[in-house]
Amino acid sequence: MNLHDRVIKVLRASRVFGALDEYVREDLARCLAFQDVRGGALVLREGEASDSMLFVVSGGLRVSRRDKAGGLNLYNEIRPGQSVGEVGLILQQSRTADVTAVRDSLLAVLNRASYEALLVRHPLALNRVFVQTIYDFMRHATAVQERHDAQTFVVVPLHEGAGADEVANSLVKAFAAQGRVHHLRPAAGRAHEVATMPAALEPDVHDDLEDRFDFLVYEAEASPSSWTRRAFRQADQVIFVASAGASNSMGELERRLTEEPGFPMKRKHLVLLHPATASTPDGVADWRSVREFERIYPLRRQHNGDFARLARFLTGTAVGVVLGGGGARGFAHLGVLRALEESGIPVDLVGGNSMGALIGAQYVCGVPLDEIRTRTQKFAAGGERPTLPVISLVSGRRVERDLKRMFGDTTIDDLWRPFFAAACNLSKGVTTVRDSGPLWQAVLASNSPAGLFPPVLDRGDLLVDGAILENVPVDAMRMRLGTPLEKRRGNGTIIAIDVDVRDSLSADPTLSRLSVWSTIKGYFSPDTHPSPGIGNILYSAGHIGGANQRARTIAQADHYLEPPVAEFSLMSYRRAQEISEVGYRYAMENIDQWTHLKASRQDTKN
Repeated sequence: MNLHDRVIKVLRASRVFGALDEYVREDLARCLAFQDVRGGALVLREGEASDSMLFVVSGGLRVSRRDKAGGLNLYNEIRPGQSVGEVGLILQQSRTADVTAVRDSLLAVLNRASYEALLVRHPLALNRVFVQTIYDFMRHATAVQERHDAQTFVVVPLHEGAGADEVANSLVKAFAAQGRVHHLRPAAGRAHEVATMPAALEPDVHDDLEDRFDFLVYEAEASPSSWTRRAFRQADQVIFVASAGASNSMGELERRLTEEPGFPMKRKHLVLLHPATASTPDGVADWRSVREFERIYPLRRQHNGDFARLARFLTGTAVGVVLGGGGARGFAHLGVLRALEESGIPVDLVGGNSMGALIGAQYVCGVPLDEIRTRTQKFAAGGERPTLPVISLVSGRRVERDLKRMFGDTTIDDLWRPFFAAACNLSKGVTTVRDSGPLWQAVLASNSPAGLFPPVLDRGDLLVDGAILENVPVDAMRMRLGTPLEKRRGNGTIIAIDVDVRDSLSADPTLSRLSVWSTIKGYFSPDTHPSPGIGNILYSAGHIGGANQRARTIAQADHYLEPPVAEFSLMSYRRAQEISEVGYRYAMENIDQWTHLKASRQDTKN
């Protein structure tokens, strides 16, 4: 396809100019100048005069801004067929953000002089599309374009023998379950590819590959070769690979890539490759302390399920499950998890609060569902000692002791699947998410109702059960571009499970005040209007914020499940099996309606 035909194709796909008559598009195409830019080059600078607009013919651009603290926030990517800068050109405003080539790109540029000349020749047609553009801009409307864009990745070994070839091959296999995939290997050592492989990076060939495939996986070499640097520039996302236990010091290849102009624009991940027989991940915390990756993935060789999970994270199709608090009613979570497993819906990451954190932590540790039920019942039956009510009503020492026994020295970084526990930070008045550090401590903080248990200390801050602010912590799971890396967790489908039944809390309307006698009398007189005890009052007070957030929780979740567990009390631990069955039956009825998840089911075994 010659350059003119490629530009016409781009203009037809444009959300701004796609509605123009063909003769107007032809005239517009003749007014365009062309610009080749290397990946990482700054194309538009925030604050500069808007004297042109750009069409992406091939490659891609990334919109970004620096915040007041100097942090880099990444926003939308501009793909072939899309344009940028038209609003500033029309309104004669300064550029509102930086625009950088995320990979080698060919751009078509319409400058102000050509724009004004076109307006003279085609005033009605161009004013119509420009008015619509301004209207969409003022309404912050997002235009939806039905077009095919391949997702491109480069797998980069951080040292010799890192296993990047196995990661690339396994990713190709995992992507094949989602669509058409093409693997581009380095030419080194394969003479018959030397002549053809560099051509794969030429714009025309790359565009052809993007049209033919859904995923392009570039496999880099362990040296800063020409192939590695060019493959790096073509990729939207970079998957660095290191062997578990390898040094986390920066090598020559990584250092050279960080010097590439487009390095900050790339989404960057790290795979720590472990032996197939590894029982727990190794070194995750060490790497996190010296690098800033979007996510670190501990994977086991030859475990297809691990690589399938990686592929879902990379493509924004991971499934996150959020488990809310609710005492014994939380056993319904086990039924829902069982229903997901039987339906072939993967659980890629788990977050929870209170009882949901306790169950979720055991689940990501690989404990079977039936064993989680019996272990949790035994844990709940342990009781707790009253204490001098200066800080709390009970000491919390037994719960802390048993959580330490349950999880031992396991840290959240020692898990194959990501996990977090939510807690309310009383000192700062915000939800605090624990996604690193000792697992038992994260679960304890999430299971310490204010007033009933003493707060858990976190560098001087006081942490209690998160239900005060958000009982089903969906907000903590949701990932957004443009937010700091530490706030990015889930980036696909989010399933929220709410077991917090809204019990009525009231007293006999004939009473003028609550008393110890009226409350005790209610325990022994079924016909008497019950008066709330301190446990009921503290529970309701601790959950009122979460109850008020319910509408927001529902809106943020892709699927919101509320198993019918109202008939079970908060302390119905002996009825765990019944509660679990209620959750299972309810979930199975709802999962049958989730056509988009059912269509993308994958084998999560091995």
